[in-house]
Amino acid sequence: MTAQTPPTPPFRDPQLPLAKRIDDLLGRLTLDERIAFLHQFAPAVERLGIAAFRTGQEALHGVAWMGPATVFPQAVGLGATWNEDLVRRVGEAVSTEVRAMRARDDRVGLNVWAPTVNLLRHPLWGRGEEGYSEDPKLTSAIATAYTRGLRGDHPAYWRTAPVLKHWLAHNNETDRDTTSSSVRPRVLHEYDLRAFRETVRAGAVAGVMPAYNLVNGRPNHVSPHLKEHLRTWTDEDLLVCSDAGAPSNLVDSEHYFGTHEEAAAAAIRAGVDSFTDHGTDSAKTVERVQGALDQGLLTEDDIDGAVRRQLSVRFRLGEFDPGSGPHAGAGDFDTPAHRALAEEAAGQAIVLLKNDDNLLPLPEDTRVAVVGLLADECKLDWYSGTLIHRSTPLEGLYERFGTERVTFAEGVDRIRLRTSSGTYLSVPEAADASDEAHGAEGALDPALLAGRTDLPPLTTDATGTVLALADWGDGVLTLRAPDGRYLSVADDGYVRASADQPGGWVVQETFRLERHESHEDGHLLRHMGTGLYVCVAADGVKVAEENGEIFTLVVTERGEESVARAASEADAVLVVAGNDPHINGRETQDRTTLRLPEHQERLLRAARAANPNTALVLTSSYPYAVDHEDLRAVLWTAHGGQAAGTALARVLAADVSPAGRLSQTWYAADSDLPDLLDYDVIGSRQTYLFFEGTPLFPFGHGLSYAGFTYENLTHWVTGDEVKVTFTLTNTSERTADEVPQLYLRAVNPSVPRPRRELAAHRRVTLAPGASTDLTFHVPLSAFEFWDVAHSRHRREPGAYELLVGASSEDIRLTTTIDLDGTPAAPRPVVELGLNAADFDDQRGTQIVDRTKTSGDAVTPTADGTGELLFHDCDFEDGISEVTMEAAGEGAVEFSLNGGPVLAVLNLSPTAGPYDYATLSAGIVATGVHDVHLKLRGPLRLAHVGFSG
Repeated sequence: MTAQTPPTPPFRDPQLPLAKRIDDLLGRLTLDERIAFLHQFAPAVERLGIAAFRTGQEALHGVAWMGPATVFPQAVGLGATWNEDLVRRVGEAVSTEVRAMRARDDRVGLNVWAPTVNLLRHPLWGRGEEGYSEDPKLTSAIATAYTRGLRGDHPAYWRTAPVLKHWLAHNNETDRDTTSSSVRPRVLHEYDLRAFRETVRAGAVAGVMPAYNLVNGRPNHVSPHLKEHLRTWTDEDLLVCSDAGAPSNLVDSEHYFGTHEEAAAAAIRAGVDSFTDHGTDSAKTVERVQGALDQGLLTEDDIDGAVRRQLSVRFRLGEFDPGSGPHAGAGDFDTPAHRALAEEAAGQAIVLLKNDDNLLPLPEDTRVAVVGLLADECKLDWYSGTLIHRSTPLEGLYERFGTERVTFAEGVDRIRLRTSSGTYLSVPEAADASDEAHGAEGALDPALLAGRTDLPPLTTDATGTVLALADWGDGVLTLRAPDGRYLSVADDGYVRASADQPGGWVVQETFRLERHESHEDGHLLRHMGTGLYVCVAADGVKVAEENGEIFTLVVTERGEESVARAASEADAVLVVAGNDPHINGRETQDRTTLRLPEHQERLLRAARAANPNTALVLTSSYPYAVDHEDLRAVLWTAHGGQAAGTALARVLAADVSPAGRLSQTWYAADSDLPDLLDYDVIGSRQTYLFFEGTPLFPFGHGLSYAGFTYENLTHWVTGDEVKVTFTLTNTSERTADEVPQLYLRAVNPSVPRPRRELAAHRRVTLAPGASTDLTFHVPLSAFEFWDVAHSRHRREPGAYELLVGASSEDIRLTTTIDLDGTPAAPRPVVELGLNAADFDDQRGTQIVDRTKTSGDAVTPTADGTGELLFHDCDFEDGISEVTMEAAGEGAVEFSLNGGPVLAVLNLSPTAGPYDYATLSAGIVATGVHDVHLKLRGPLRLAHVGFSG
């Protein structure tokens, strides 16, 4: 007899509807198996032939952490291209490399955690390199393009499953897991939610990751907005993956819940489906979820909902299909096409900020001095892969202009460190050391990579080693040995010249010199990663809490001396300055200033003094406030990935005309910035949307080697959109790209509206003398704002300007359109009362959580006094009583139209911050008035009601 082949279970039948396949598999899993699926590392279920699965493969601008891969420009650089087609192609390349790498290493995941759609609200945010723009429209356009590339174009099966980061209103690293972003309803709906909303609705998003911070007093991992907003934007099952360690933070650092069982239950009920916690060890997550179930805090239905959403993603990736779906055989990796795309992206990301007297492009026979700390660097960031190919600015210029025409000066200070006994720090030879880049083999968590201990520690001798010192700002130094390796400290505490670059979750290659009172020129050398001092011991140089060595710096050569020599002998000078993405502005660390570090300012001054034909090439993850008055040219590029140097050289030589555009405002000074934790872009006039000062360089700015004219602006309303057309002409003798931009402005708004707001853009390539007619389609919804009086989007009737130009401040064509809409109406306060957070204006308050599950309240800030203003409250024929729901203790003063106080409602202490009492007082009011409330004391005001 022949054994019968077991029937194929329905979940493996690709002919069945997706929902039925999920139902079948879900029904076959035991409760324990389903609970285990809630951890990032879901185990295999061998009895069903189901493999292990993990959420989370970093792929922000290339496959990260898993070894060699194509490295594209940083995300902020991709944003500066303003080119959705390009970014979509980058996403396609990244996703095919994910598939190719997974085919040989099953640690590579298909659920990719990218892109980051947090808005670049504040330029001092340490993770600004990860976002695309300060503008929600541009951010969503670029993010949608990237997710479409990551997803692939198959109608049913996804090449990878992208997850958007980080939900919600997350722009600070300082105390990021305990700070709360106070986000008023208008900012929430018009700004922070918008970038997520438009990207999710485009249909190529598999899920989101909540951020570490709190919003309005409530952790994002228990945010009601996940259900109230996110999951209403699409019919697809969206997977919500926690950020690393965030589920534990709900108890351990945020103290929002008393037990981990309560926290796990609240997160799952709010919509979190996958817990990224405790690395690969799922035991604690399983224990906590099981405990929550045993305590009645969760139901099996809650667990099944989360598992269903995870399974939906796995099915769409083809995991349970014969042959694992149509994308399983994707094998393109480090192809010539990918290398060319990396160079194209790096070139399109370069922004020409200034070009007086056409210093650029450089003639073919130019003698060029390329100087600066980044002139021969190809820097990576925390979310980069390992470089296969590498091109620095110096290498790119050598290749393009010839080595005989290019001179180089790094500009480091050459120093020796003399000990108190008169000897010098010395780097011993390490003849048998491996040259393999640290971490090149890949790591699921590179934060766990240990420093090298296979090299001998530093010693001391009579002559010492000349070290290259670079000061990256705020006194943070790196010290490099002559062989190119950076001084670093491994787990054993010894100092070695062992690192190829500064890096790691805790950077072990940075130091700080601290003056010591016992010696006029003496310094202690503090190691930043450990906080310990460098000391000299018999068995080598190490770090320790005590007995720090007192060093004297013996300067062999100042960096500005070598820069001045090189600059004086050249026809033109390129000063390449900027940041190291692992130092002074990165994940876990915000920047402290917009200023360029003093060391690099010294080099820039030296170059300018030696040669008036000096251009500044800023290579950085974020904007700087630089004095460019004496500079003839300024360019900016994000860290451009593997082809950065080649791309830069091609732009400098005019092989490619620059056409990148700034995707965020470059402010002129720190004094232009609000507090980092002030998330009210409307009230504090942030970003190009509301900023009323003069920026250093405006949003959308970027120059070209070509010239363009804008003509023939017309518009008309058809259906639910406005069509805007105009003619763009290349008036130059070179082929070049231009990025025409369309902005909107309400002429006479009833509430504060943006000075102008991006509605559409397009990157266009035109041959010399060529013209093209462009049409932008603007939905009428783009003219709406969030009406706090009625909790809805509303388009005001009236005049709107349509502004077309080359940047937000370089407007070439303007016209006005009159639109109908819904007129303003008074607040129906007799019927609905006033939610405290729905104010029109405020002073000295912040929004907090009304309860731990939903709702907002308002409380005074640290000084204990705050004010709220509500315009146009309709008391109809009259009211005789005001009631208030509040918790805590204090008082609320009630007045109308800025007049005298009509009632004071005093609140005796309540049992806790969520125990609300109802206060009442008699007042008399009829008709429409502005309501003013003054809050005193540590109270939370949730709602104000009126009756008569």
